[in-house]
Amino acid sequence: MKYYELSVAGLVRELPIIRIKPGLSIASFVILGDCEMVTAAAPLIAEKLPEIDYIMTAEAKGIPLVNEVCRILGHSRYVVARKSVKSYMDAPLEIEVESITTQRVQRLYLDKNDTEMIKGKRVAILDDVISSGESLKALEKLAEKAGAVVVAKAAILAEGEAVERDDIIFLERLPLIYG
Repeated sequence: MKYYELSVAGLVRELPIIRIKPGLSIASFVILGDCEMVTAAAPLIAEKLPEIDYIMTAEAKGIPLVNEVCRILGHSRYVVARKSVKSYMDAPLEIEVESITTQRVQRLYLDKNDTEMIKGKRVAILDDVISSGESLKALEKLAEKAGAVVVAKAAILAEGEAVERDDIIFLERLPLIYG
């Protein structure tokens, strides 16, 4: 297996290069279970955020990062867009998304309690990696549909063309690997 060496937040990781479709591979960055990476990256992201009321992410890889950033900022709650409707959800909002890693249409859902909580509030959207931007765009639309004002979009890494965007906050670049 081939690897890509990533340096971020003072840490080095050997990321396996994974083929996701013919002619395209990614260096697979997974923060789930990597407490050291989450605790190193979170304060760097937190210091770059403008004033916000809530942080929002999609299920599931962004959750540990959002939890740590909220702890650092002194926020007691954050919002998770779920990938399926749960029995406890009341009148969920829905949006469709197709990201580079899922390679199929998915839906994201926001519970009514969360939509009421973020209505009229300043929200930052956080994720582990921003690549094509489709997941980010879906989260932004979902937040706006709930009546929130998205004031920041951030991730630990920007991948591929996302590194050229001036509307996102990120710590390091991650290449897409063609061929």
